[in-house]
Amino acid sequence: MLLRERETERGLLVSVCDADLVGQTFENGQVSITVSESFYAGESAVDADADAVIDGLRRASVANLVGEECVGVAVEAGIIDEGAVLEIGETRHAQLLQIQ
Repeated sequence: MLLRERETERGLLVSVCDADLVGQTFENGQVSITVSESFYAGESAVDADADAVIDGLRRASVANLVGEECVGVAVEAGIIDEGAVLEIGETRHAQLLQIQ
């Protein structure tokens, strides 16, 4: 999994994707998501195991996740509710917003 963290005016933005999805676009009717290198990868992204992903998501103010593996990790850890996960084409997508 690729994990990228950025500080913003509104807190920590975390993006996570399954590494093999970078550059791909998934569609489901009118919903489309592109796993762009500029958002999910790049120089500041790191290869991450489940523990690192969970740690990043627990600290996040906002998070975007794309992929079976990373969404599964977040659901299993109780960070993302399974009912909030979207099936987009052949992958899964979830967003997290922590209100403090």
